[in-house]
Amino acid sequence: MSRSNLSAGGLPAIFFVSMSELSIHVDESGDFGDYNPKYAPYYIFTLVLHEQDNDITDSIKALDREMANLGYFNHVVHTGPLIRKEEVYCNLTPNERRAIFTKLFYFAKKAPITYKVFDIPRKEYPNEKALRERINLLLFRFLDENLDYFLSFDRVVLYYDNGQPTLSKTLLDVFQKKLTNLHRKTDVKPRKYKLLQVADMLCTLKLLEIKADHNELTKSEMCVFHSVRDLRKEFIKKIKEKEFC
Repeated sequence: MSRSNLSAGGLPAIFFVSMSELSIHVDESGDFGDYNPKYAPYYIFTLVLHEQDNDITDSIKALDREMANLGYFNHVVHTGPLIRKEEVYCNLTPNERRAIFTKLFYFAKKAPITYKVFDIPRKEYPNEKALRERINLLLFRFLDENLDYFLSFDRVVLYYDNGQPTLSKTLLDVFQKKLTNLHRKTDVKPRKYKLLQVADMLCTLKLLEIKADHNELTKSEMCVFHSVRDLRKEFIKKIKEKEFC
């Protein structure tokens, strides 16, 4: 943004004023269907916050190089299928899958970001209306508690790929009501934005933490993370240092 005034000599003087910007990248785990105890017992969504003054271009390039060294070029990491040995990961060993997960994990850990993850037990909110109302309440509380921070930026830009229209509408309804500086990014794809992949990973880690607490980790999850202790020590505990507070 620029503006001009007259200098002491009567000539226009140009001043450049940078705009402060906060990006919020969102991903989710679960859906808005009726509660099924055997499928998606929790609804989880994550906000990854990045102050744009903190450049992550070099970190992104480094991650791309590391992924290329593993044989993946311009690859979008989907951590759920990765852990379950599905899709493009179906022929990989547990250690190969762990290596991919670890690359994305340490990119997130080293990057100048914070995050907020919300987990909702579907048993308590068993249908779409109840779940939507719960998400509304959680988001309103979060924004109210941190309103000065969010309004301190010239722009807050929301990145969500509209994978779930109900969540997309809920996010916009709440953020637009609370933030006068909100902007919505269109044409949002995980391939274009690494922090969307980080949001996906953080949803997965939260689900793994819940399952570990209830002794419900699957065989494929144990193969990748080796043990509950290893999962907690090497991943869950370390990433919590990035939680927004």
